[in-house]
Amino acid sequence: MLEEGKLYVGTSRNPDDSINKGEYLDLKYANRHGLVTGATGTGKTVTLQILAESFSNAGVPVFCADVKGDLSGIAAIGEYKDFLEKRAKTIGLDPYEFQEFPVIFWDLFGEKGHRVRTTISEMGPLLLARLMDMSDAQEGVLNIAFKLADENGLPLLDLKDLRALLNYMAGETESLSAMYGNITKQSLATIQRGLLVLEQQGAEHFFGEPALKISDIMRTTNDGRGAISVLAADKLMMNPRLYGTFLLWLLSELFEELPEVGDPDRPRLVFFFDEAHLLFDEAPKILIDRVEQVVRLIRSKGVGVYFVTQNPLDVPETVLSQLGNRVQHALRAYTPREQKAVKVAAETFRPNPAFDCFEAITQLGVGEALVSTLGAKGVPSMVERTLIRPPASRLGPITEPERQKVMAVSPVAGQYDTDLDRDSAFEMLARRAEEAAKAEEEERRREEEKDQERPESRRWTLPGYGDEDDEDDRGRSKSSRRKRSSRSRPGYQRQTVTETVIKSVARSAATSLGRALVRGILGSLKKGF
Repeated sequence: MLEEGKLYVGTSRNPDDSINKGEYLDLKYANRHGLVTGATGTGKTVTLQILAESFSNAGVPVFCADVKGDLSGIAAIGEYKDFLEKRAKTIGLDPYEFQEFPVIFWDLFGEKGHRVRTTISEMGPLLLARLMDMSDAQEGVLNIAFKLADENGLPLLDLKDLRALLNYMAGETESLSAMYGNITKQSLATIQRGLLVLEQQGAEHFFGEPALKISDIMRTTNDGRGAISVLAADKLMMNPRLYGTFLLWLLSELFEELPEVGDPDRPRLVFFFDEAHLLFDEAPKILIDRVEQVVRLIRSKGVGVYFVTQNPLDVPETVLSQLGNRVQHALRAYTPREQKAVKVAAETFRPNPAFDCFEAITQLGVGEALVSTLGAKGVPSMVERTLIRPPASRLGPITEPERQKVMAVSPVAGQYDTDLDRDSAFEMLARRAEEAAKAEEEERRREEEKDQERPESRRWTLPGYGDEDDEDDRGRSKSSRRKRSSRSRPGYQRQTVTETVIKSVARSAATSLGRALVRGILGSLKKGF
């Protein structure tokens, strides 16, 4: 039943329930992306599990998120269950063998897997603005912050680096606005509050170093199997926006770092985006355009992207049109919106004259799906009603001791478990502020020393006025003030003691003679009368 270069998905059946043929996913077209949809409890997670197993056995690394914890069982060997054996016999899977797979567990919080981090710079202003639900004005200020950091050699690694830069900008709004455009303190304060909310939601665990290396999720084992990276997302789902933004960041990193390879015989990596609706909920147009661009172009990098969600309407049409491989589990059609979803899902398949897709989607059982994959020359195959094969690994979660055992022998054990806080914007700006404060203090000290060395200011006074021992209101003796004043007059020369005495006697004699003359004149006037 197995075919070279193809992944066995399940076996289709005819309308009379007789077995028809095996349904396969051609590895050559696996990087043309795919979609797995269906209502809760219809078997989406098991389909994701068997696809991941098949890709791993074909030597293709896989990255997927474990939203409910059920996917962790892929790291353990399968266990016998009656309904699994029954399904294997029904579809003709003989022998049905159990197997365990090489798994690397990851976790943003470092609790159920190795720590996953990235830096603020690598996240970029677009995704960070999306994460904090910023307005256009606030996103513009954030873009200015990133440009300022680039121009001044300030690495933005974690939240405290971005906070320090925003604090610096708040003190230099006038000068920075003249260079980059209007920067208001209100926008800066709003961004700071957004960072505080992110920190309370656990985002501080995500930003920092050592940052995740893309090569560590693209590993293969010595026996040629692809490693399956499983992200523990049960706690991360408490913050859906962070979950969606993280996976989009990872997808963008793959797009930017991987070289062009064209259309290889098999993908270099397959990326499963579970709960994909969280990426598109209330997403701005610029973000939708970004996702569409990445999905359209990342195929040539050898990466296949598979969106897993409940409703095909969760994925925008521009992205949906890029998904060539489809697995549609059962949908309910109780409400007008659900009926529309069923109609959309039915219309996206290449029709099969043997049955009506619309009716079939509402009648599918658990573990049953409508399957259409890309065949020769990339043409979609006719849709078939298919019984999905049972998984070879354990169905359900592993225990905590089993998880710790897998992590202990992981090829990345010890590489991401310890935080690294190297010199970055926070430390650099703190040093610059300290150096500026020291320079200001040194300048003030020099000015004080110059003031102490400078002579007292001199003022003009009237000589001989008042008692020489009196002091003015500034504590200076008036005699000293007259001396300074007289010395400052042009042509002044210092007098000897003899000259001073002679001038004093002359002034006294002149005064006495004047008084005598006045009395004589007045006496003569009186006699005349």
